[in-house]
Amino acid sequence: VQLQASGGGLVQPGGSLRLSCAASGFTLQYYAVGWFRQAPGKEREGVSWIASSDGPAYYADSVKGRFTISRDSAKNMVYLQMNSLKPDDTAVYYCAAGPRIIYSSLTTPSSYDYWGQGTLVTVSS
Repeated sequence: VQLQASGGGLVQPGGSLRLSCAASGFTLQYYAVGWFRQAPGKEREGVSWIASSDGPAYYADSVKGRFTISRDSAKNMVYLQMNSLKPDDTAVYYCAAGPRIIYSSLTTPSSYDYWGQGTLVTVSS
């Protein structure tokens, strides 16, 4: 059972990146998936979450309108499309998956059973 996050890199302010979260060993469609990030010297914070079985998506206020989370069940993957990136978005981004997470627990990191290794996003000119 493994999650792997990828797609990070260096991008200029205002640019875009798409992060990918690939699952192996389990069917990601039946799991809630969350994207979290941790900037240097800061605590891990939630960015976006999508409920299991094509349930609704949710976003932190700081990224609402700029980021979009989506699933590709055929590829067993979840994506985070990030547009209009800002220097404050610089962080290591992690994807996480967990079964049977109720709405009120989606934003809580301890609700998730599996974590990817993280991918670094740097927004800088």
